[in-house]
Amino acid sequence: MHVRDIDLNLFVVFDAIYTEGGVSRACFRLNLTQPAVSHALSRLRAMFNDPLFVRRHHVMTPTPLARQIITTVRQALNGLETTLTHTNRFDPARTPKRFVIGLRNNLEAPMLSALINRISAVAPLVEIATVRSERNNLERELAAGTLDVAIDTLLPLSTEVRREQILTEHIAVFARRGHPELGKRLDKKAYLRMEHVCVTSRRSGLSFEDFQFQRLGLTRTVRLTCQNFATACHVVSRSNMLLTASESAASVLEDPGLLQCFPCPFPISPHVNYLYWHATAEGDTTNQWLREQLRAAAALLAGSRFSKKNRRAARTRPKVGIPAPTSLAAE
Repeated sequence: MHVRDIDLNLFVVFDAIYTEGGVSRACFRLNLTQPAVSHALSRLRAMFNDPLFVRRHHVMTPTPLARQIITTVRQALNGLETTLTHTNRFDPARTPKRFVIGLRNNLEAPMLSALINRISAVAPLVEIATVRSERNNLERELAAGTLDVAIDTLLPLSTEVRREQILTEHIAVFARRGHPELGKRLDKKAYLRMEHVCVTSRRSGLSFEDFQFQRLGLTRTVRLTCQNFATACHVVSRSNMLLTASESAASVLEDPGLLQCFPCPFPISPHVNYLYWHATAEGDTTNQWLREQLRAAAALLAGSRFSKKNRRAARTRPKVGIPAPTSLAAE
């Protein structure tokens, strides 16, 4: 068998079925009809004299041979894609492109503001879309290309997913400007005496902050639990409740000056965010450009007014922290 006798599109179909776990989803990804994909699979099975995929509980499970060859197939396809990319280099000023970023709720507003402000003038034809990706599907989505990159906490993913630390956010406490019970400082007694707003997408169980408070033997009074930071910040700006969150939380307000920011009086570990991309996109100049823009946006976010103030105050606190497990990372 020689490569000159093989239709290389068959391997594109093979990769799609492997990634998507079914013929129907592979059809949608490749924009092909089901008979076309089924015919390609039949030719692959004949070529390798192996079924390659076996249906189990509505999922096409790869055979040992399919698992053996998938890495080589993906490397070869990525090599071809890289060659084409270098031939037709991505020009952000002229090339229409839609990027899909997996991003959690706590970072969406501040990160997108910094990113769009950075690229709007230099990349007028670039569209940015953010989605929430379930963590147990993140590697599959990066491999399939349905996500270009993702930003999340440290996750137990395989070496096929590249990662780098992109932004560390210290925990701050927000209160409305002119709060009648607070002066220039927020001490431990005042913090525990007051009522709090908690942001989490969990229906039950402790939030990131409350888990750490529990480890310290502390309990605070949570009066309101909501799902996003915009709601929490608006409520706090119009009440006497406090919000404990990442230092960039107030950026979701049209007027962040409605809130005042205090360092958390207790030693709570910061939110450490990582940038993720798939190994097959490592050398892709388009993906490299996006990662560069996100790094720059994260640097701008780290230098925000609230971040600087909280970080200066944090230097006076003991450098003690409680590591938060991945399962209780910021929602």
